[in-house]
Amino acid sequence: MKNWGSAIFPLSILLVLTGLSFWLRYATELDGPRHDGKNRHDPDYIISDSTLHKLDQNGRLQYTLKAADIRHYPDDDSTDLIKPDLVYLHSKKPPLSLSAERGHVSRDGEQVDLYDNVRVHREASAKDEAMTAYMPQLTVLPDDERAFTKSPVLITRGKSWLKGVGMQVNNRTQMYEIESQAVAVLESKHAKKKP
Repeated sequence: MKNWGSAIFPLSILLVLTGLSFWLRYATELDGPRHDGKNRHDPDYIISDSTLHKLDQNGRLQYTLKAADIRHYPDDDSTDLIKPDLVYLHSKKPPLSLSAERGHVSRDGEQVDLYDNVRVHREASAKDEAMTAYMPQLTVLPDDERAFTKSPVLITRGKSWLKGVGMQVNNRTQMYEIESQAVAVLESKHAKKKP
């Protein structure tokens, strides 16, 4: 009968080294590129020339959102807008339109960021002239009817104009507040008109 006791020790070392080699291979292996599409940022749907109507709790139209394109991305649940135009409609107030070249809607839909040639336009009323504000960026909270920016702003109303940096807009109260560096030229309603 052969003595296998002397061969067991080298075989056990060989088995341990083999096991450690396999463990080391899997522990240090980098994940290769995935080909299942999960790392791609492609839209899962595109809607062209669309209009969304938002109703309030009483069933009245609160605002409309028009866009040339709406693109939804499933990887981060984001939505991009091409040429968005958000219009608030009230029976007792002039319409307010917020438009831009592009926009981005937050995941929960509570915030819309407008970019590039942002324009805020309030129609004229019986007592006020039309007002238009221009800025490069604006963040809108559609359900709260508020908007704000930290960027430079130019507001025009008739022959009057106002420049500044940063702005708060509250459509419910129709208040527009410039935050800093305000410079204005205001036309007096009581000034004598030249013949």
